Amino acid sequence: MTLSRRRLIGTSLALGLAFTNLAASSRPPRKEHPADAAAPRHADRPGGYAHRADVRDWAAAQTRPGGALEDWKTQTVLAALAPARYQRKAAQLILPAPAGVAKNWVLYRDRFIEPRRLQAGLRFWEAHAAALQRAQTQFGVPASLVMGILGVETFFGQIQGNFRVLDALATLAFDFPRGRSDRSSYFSEELAAFLQLARAESRAPTAFKGSFAGAMGLGQFMPSSWRRYALDFDGDGHIDLAGNPTDAIGSIANFLREHGWTPGQPTHWAANEPSDKGLRDRLLAPDIEPRWTALDVTQFAATESARASLDTHGPWALVRLENGSDAPASYVLGSRNFWVVTRYNRSAYYALAVIELGEELARLREAQ
Repeated sequence: MTLSRRRLIGTSLALGLAFTNLAASSRPPRKEHPADAAAPRHADRPGGYAHRADVRDWAAAQTRPGGALEDWKTQTVLAALAPARYQRKAAQLILPAPAGVAKNWVLYRDRFIEPRRLQAGLRFWEAHAAALQRAQTQFGVPASLVMGILGVETFFGQIQGNFRVLDALATLAFDFPRGRSDRSSYFSEELAAFLQLARAESRAPTAFKGSFAGAMGLGQFMPSSWRRYALDFDGDGHIDLAGNPTDAIGSIANFLREHGWTPGQPTHWAANEPSDKGLRDRLLAPDIEPRWTALDVTQFAATESARASLDTHGPWALVRLENGSDAPASYVLGSRNFWVVTRYNRSAYYALAVIELGEELARLREAQ
């Protein structure tokens, strides 16, 4: 359900990539990162991946029995990594927003639900209506939701990222910046998945372009998600998430279905803020994870329609969205389907923007 514009105060974004502070305000930050925040956590010079002892150790571990690349030779892995180049920009972009930058749902929302993106979305939907309808029928995922993801992630394929994926993943696997909690193990797993993907696609690892975090295609799939959820949805014998919108549409719907999407279940309802601080803090503690029964949250539903739905479609999460430092926060009750959308990007701001962009496109399309 869409929150009314009286209750919701806005929007802002940077492509929906898993580790950015997606809810940051668009105002200039009050504080900057330390000058060396993007420098690698280790003291060695970055890059030179095929010749570094730590990378050689990683390659050897990956090619041992049970490793992700056990059917590879260690030297083959190192040869694949030899062209990789350190990307300081990727290290900078993976940093969280500087301290003191206020989250703002209003600014976040309005950055996506705006005329240019809506016009592009209507054109894209018209061009690919058959694939969107087929995905909705096959997976039970609304076409509007797939459209919302495509619009937020890549402006319907227009902005897919211009980093070499090999460079981005090697940088974040082996030269992760010191300015945020260490996620290098995650990126080293994605790097192994990427090398497998490149081999399966019979393409050089240097041929893939994507985001600073290594996400690829119209739906910005990380390599492990590509390997697990991507589909040849047009049946041409090849999976192409970057150049084939039909494959991207089917793959996004499959991703959501595999993460537990329930057809017919609402994603969320507008909610009122609990007046009791202790109760509010308890209900907010699980964040986007739905744990509460209808009995726990019915009193906070903002509409009669919401109250009537809660018992049928639980459990629920009480979700708070900040609107900057001066305006009251917005609240929603998120269902398990809302949580499923956050599997794509673990941010309530992201999920709500995706949902509302898709709903607005559906409304405009129906009006036409």
